[in-house]
Amino acid sequence: MQQHQKLPLSIIIIARNAAKDLPRCLETLAPHATEIIAVINDCSDDTRIILESFNARIIEHPWEGMTAQKNTALALATQPWVFNIDADEAPSAPLLNDIINIVKTDDPQLAGVSIPRLSFYMGRWIRHGDWYPDRVLRLFRREKGQFTGGKDHEKVTVTGLTQTIKSHLYHYSFPSLNAQILKMPFFGDVFLERLLTKNKHFSTLTAIFRAFWRFFRAYILKLGFLDGFPGFYIAYAQSFFTLYRYAKLFEYEQKQKTEKTN
Repeated sequence: MQQHQKLPLSIIIIARNAAKDLPRCLETLAPHATEIIAVINDCSDDTRIILESFNARIIEHPWEGMTAQKNTALALATQPWVFNIDADEAPSAPLLNDIINIVKTDDPQLAGVSIPRLSFYMGRWIRHGDWYPDRVLRLFRREKGQFTGGKDHEKVTVTGLTQTIKSHLYHYSFPSLNAQILKMPFFGDVFLERLLTKNKHFSTLTAIFRAFWRFFRAYILKLGFLDGFPGFYIAYAQSFFTLYRYAKLFEYEQKQKTEKTN
């Protein structure tokens, strides 16, 4: 087996029942990192066994939402540089080279690196629409970064300069259409909670406009049609998911009215 020089780099990952994805995720990146920090919860498959095969430090932690889980992992990292990766992602060969070069160069002015994510969906790479370039800040200095956001999505906020690179982080987003649909209730509930926290009220015009705009922006303005039928389906599905999330608010308000009259 080829030996690689360990970089002053921590890989952090959160996972639940990700045994099928983890080998692809870690096989090329892990040999270069000094440590892998994995925060897992409620796993019933071989997630732990796979992570152990990569010599990861594994922490069982109850699910508290994306941002909280990521910050739990970050707090355990010890290396100057951190690469945050999800189980359904993997670095392309050019990205791996960029990570190695950036960490080795160790520019003291650089706090983080913005990376384009390229998603594989319905048997093809999606290069247009709302899903591309889908830039994410994943490589950053540990002391300069922190995760912010909510239960459903998180991002890294850094203090200092960021660099934009072109090499791709591959994203194997949904193994099937069923898997995509099954995530709707969770994101719908989180969206409803966010609207209620902001004291928002349902508006038919807002719901319709936002759903229409989501399709128009993705399929027309961002050239989603160039991705063939998958591009159309993504734009249409995102439009419907938007309508669904606002419909959750309508449903909630109707239930509140019914309870008051009973």
